[in-house]
Amino acid sequence: MASRFWTIIAGVTLGYLALVVRLYDLQLVRGEHFLARAQSQYRAAVALDAPRGLIYFTGKDGTRFPVALNKEFPVIYAAPKAIEDAEEAAHTLAGTLPFSADELRAKFSQPNSLYQLLVKRADEAVVQAVEDLNVKGIYADTMPGRYYPNGALGAQVVGFVGPGGGEGERGNYGIEKFYDGELRGTAGTSVNGTFIAPQAGSDAVLTLDPTVQFEAERTLKDLVANYRAQGGTVIVEEPKTGKVLAMASFPAFDPNSYGRFPLENLANPAVQKIYEPGSVLKVITMVSAVDAGAVTPETTYTDRGMLTMNGYTIKNFDYDVRGGHGKVSMEYVLKHSLNTGAVFVEQKLGNAAFLEYLKRFGLAEKTGITLPGELKGSVRPLLERGVRDIAFATASYGQGVAVTPLGLVQAVGAIANGGNLMRPYLDARLEPQVVRRVVSESAAKQVTQMMVAAVDTAAVAGVSGYAIAGKTGTAFVPDFKKGGYTDNVINTYVGFGPATAPRFIILIKLDQPPDAPLAGFSVVPSFQNLAQFLLNYYNIPPDRLEKQ
Repeated sequence: MASRFWTIIAGVTLGYLALVVRLYDLQLVRGEHFLARAQSQYRAAVALDAPRGLIYFTGKDGTRFPVALNKEFPVIYAAPKAIEDAEEAAHTLAGTLPFSADELRAKFSQPNSLYQLLVKRADEAVVQAVEDLNVKGIYADTMPGRYYPNGALGAQVVGFVGPGGGEGERGNYGIEKFYDGELRGTAGTSVNGTFIAPQAGSDAVLTLDPTVQFEAERTLKDLVANYRAQGGTVIVEEPKTGKVLAMASFPAFDPNSYGRFPLENLANPAVQKIYEPGSVLKVITMVSAVDAGAVTPETTYTDRGMLTMNGYTIKNFDYDVRGGHGKVSMEYVLKHSLNTGAVFVEQKLGNAAFLEYLKRFGLAEKTGITLPGELKGSVRPLLERGVRDIAFATASYGQGVAVTPLGLVQAVGAIANGGNLMRPYLDARLEPQVVRRVVSESAAKQVTQMMVAAVDTAAVAGVSGYAIAGKTGTAFVPDFKKGGYTDNVINTYVGFGPATAPRFIILIKLDQPPDAPLAGFSVVPSFQNLAQFLLNYYNIPPDRLEKQ
């Protein structure tokens, strides 16, 4: 009995001693660590921050695919007030932390400072090395931060979270910026001594399909690499609704380490850069004239391969090889992408009517997509006082007027869906919205068939069993210093299918590939591959069984 009594007394005594040791460790050995944490303005701000809403892509079956999350990241910080010898500590840590001994000495030589953040999002190896050194006043901890699990996937659409100009971290670029207020939520606060908890931000669910986005980015990277181009853009959209399924540009960036990339990579060229699209615009010229009754697919003219206007000469791309094409129809004009044919169509339509149709198709306005910094297209050369006919002539085949890639998809999408200009959208909460009807359903169908005939004739973009409509564009890049144009080109292809009931429209744009290849040799094969992928992925039935 006595032995049990002494065993209990010994156990209680040991427990008490352990508690005393623990309190000693907390209060004396690591007290400055917890004091630094408690009194740190940085940590206080983090504690009051609301959990940021997440960002998702949406799979074809409705499954949400997270692309922006929150997680705890390792940090290394100092409590200068607890550092006994700033000089010694600085030299001890100089080889481990990304600072020189002098820089560390300056940070540590602040006896009244309780908190100095040294490394944010530290590598685990660095954290372990710091802990092994066991320098008094230097600690490792964790802080919440934004994490992008798929790296660069859709980065220019998603954006990133970073410094917010003295207001903590904020969304920068893309959805992170556009919906920053909703994603950020409401920070916590204290009112008359009462703590009000922060309110979490709302999630953002996007229409981008992760599988389609991945395939679009893979297609673009291969295309840029194969042709040594400066960059490019791919957009995939539903023409009937305006729902954006993929929006990719290259070069891009990884939002987890955005500071390592050039600033120009952070912007989204799909909506923040305009360019002259070239011959793709011929389908807008043609459908406008058909809608106005100025021409029909069977209307003919005599093509001589070139023409002179206001002292300028316009040639077809193949003039030096074959000269004029002779008497040809409007369908032939699109099949062979004749510049002089587009000029003929514009003249039959008339300058004033042509300009009005360009405006109807949205070429002078923003699409209204929920992304920051969107630019509108430009028809400014056609609005200048004393504008000459040559400006309208070149605009008829896409030189002299400019669009964003998304604006071009929106415009050609109106032909695909039967004449309605749809607002493109990324926010899955939105519903399809018709901006306005731009041409009749009849005109849209007639030009769609002309585009299908062009694809069938070229036999490059076509997919067996399907009617595919499309148009190439090879546009010279303006020389903004000297005026006129350089020898560099931008290749574009816009196509949709199946033409009888289009499920997708694709734009592929390739920026300044060396040696100025025609779009038919560069972007068109990539379009065919991506179109085949979409047809398989969405299990879209053929609409040309008799032609298989």
